[in-house]
Amino acid sequence: MKFFNAEQIYAADKFTIKKQQISSNELMERAAVQIFNWLHLRMQGAQVKIHLFCGIGNNGGDGMALARHLKEHGYNITVNVVNYSEKRSKDFLINLDRLKDRKIWPNFLERDCEFEEIGRDDIIVDAIFGIGLNRTPDSWVTKLIQHLNDSGAFILSVDLPSGVFMDKAIENTQAVIKANHVLSFQAPKLIFFLPETGIYSNQWEVLDIGLDPEHLAGLETEFELIGKNELLPVYIPREKFSHKGNYGHALIIGGSYGKIGAVSLASKAAMAIGSGLVTAYVPKCGYVPIQTALPEVMVITDKDENHIQDITFDIAPTVIGLGVGMGVAQETSEAFSSFLDSVKSPLVIDADGLNLLSKKKDLLKKLTPKTILTPHPKELKRLIGEWKDDFDKLKKAKAFSKKYDVILVLKGAHTITVYENRGYVNNTGNPGMATAGSGDVLTGVITGLLAQGYEPLDAAVFGVYLHGRAGDIALEQTGYQALTASKIIEAIGLAFIDLFKMPEEPVPQEESNEAQS
Repeated sequence: MKFFNAEQIYAADKFTIKKQQISSNELMERAAVQIFNWLHLRMQGAQVKIHLFCGIGNNGGDGMALARHLKEHGYNITVNVVNYSEKRSKDFLINLDRLKDRKIWPNFLERDCEFEEIGRDDIIVDAIFGIGLNRTPDSWVTKLIQHLNDSGAFILSVDLPSGVFMDKAIENTQAVIKANHVLSFQAPKLIFFLPETGIYSNQWEVLDIGLDPEHLAGLETEFELIGKNELLPVYIPREKFSHKGNYGHALIIGGSYGKIGAVSLASKAAMAIGSGLVTAYVPKCGYVPIQTALPEVMVITDKDENHIQDITFDIAPTVIGLGVGMGVAQETSEAFSSFLDSVKSPLVIDADGLNLLSKKKDLLKKLTPKTILTPHPKELKRLIGEWKDDFDKLKKAKAFSKKYDVILVLKGAHTITVYENRGYVNNTGNPGMATAGSGDVLTGVITGLLAQGYEPLDAAVFGVYLHGRAGDIALEQTGYQALTASKIIEAIGLAFIDLFKMPEEPVPQEESNEAQS
């Protein structure tokens, strides 16, 4: 699912209006009907007080049209116009007149006016600002937004929370609606998935307002939301007459005294994701633990007991995952540098491998093309430097990816995979995965997919999705606090099976009633 910018959305509106021979107000009416249907389905006429706060642009026009439908169906509403400018959009004025024709008289809120009391059990519909907002709201509007946030009422935002910008960071966090739910038109917004702006969209849902699908499909976007539908074409099925040699040999290099578990987790994940063979390269202290814990995994040891000092082996791995639990000792750093001088295999680098790269940036030039780097936020800062905000972070990540021809997996609540000018936003995973070893599992998953012949970018994006989906499946049995990295590995097979599950058909009401009787 693509993330469109404001210009693309405006252009899609115009294209749809022209192609379908409708007016802009008819398109607005579609949006209002969809919002009304969403509310009506859940409220069923309940006489909860609904406070609508409408701006004077098209977002406010959506709110005005919604108010009309709510009133016509007997809901208890008040309509407030946030009069922040002398300019009015044409469609706002049309819907304002339609309200007045039905004897619905809005309250016009101006600077220094008093705000109405709002009960905690009431509902607020936020239709103040839309995607066109490009500056921080005036101070009196900021006070209104704070009043709405402080009310404790349920806030439903139309298209996006008022006060956030589509393509830049928030300038005043007090001037942003904290929405309980957002109804986004046609597609989600990238800002729902970024740490600094996503906190204002507790939950979101997409409403189809009938924008031309062919036009939208033809648009090139910088970012894409990744789900099951995007990844099914990527999946490589297994052939009946295949053998383990068809599915590659993954080598996991890492570990140090006290941190052999990281290699164990990565190796087990590489095996669980489907790698034909897996070998672990560890210091001597890791031999017995891995041989004991993972009978499926072969082991090569370094000459040193506690750290990796000389990365040499006589196997020909399909792909190498490197860095988990490895440490940053001087001897390890030198071995890492020498290894990069000769390696030809595709690489996945995590943890201390990233820390070694950030200490010696010249090593980045030695990486094989499309090496996959999987940094968490602190590791990313060491690589690309500080950033001002999430938008600046993505800009710097793209520049770094292009400069060194690497794929960056920016780990977080919605992990974003970046390659050159494109970003792929993941929509699986949960807070329970913020636990020790989860990143090591991801390294193994991506390495194992590469071993099976997936293209590097596909392996990164698909691996992030399956890792998160396995975490979601495991969560159903463990809850957030008890979810461990090992449980994520155990659910990888179920994550694969889930790819091919068809959505359940809704049970007809008559059958449901019979089942309950």
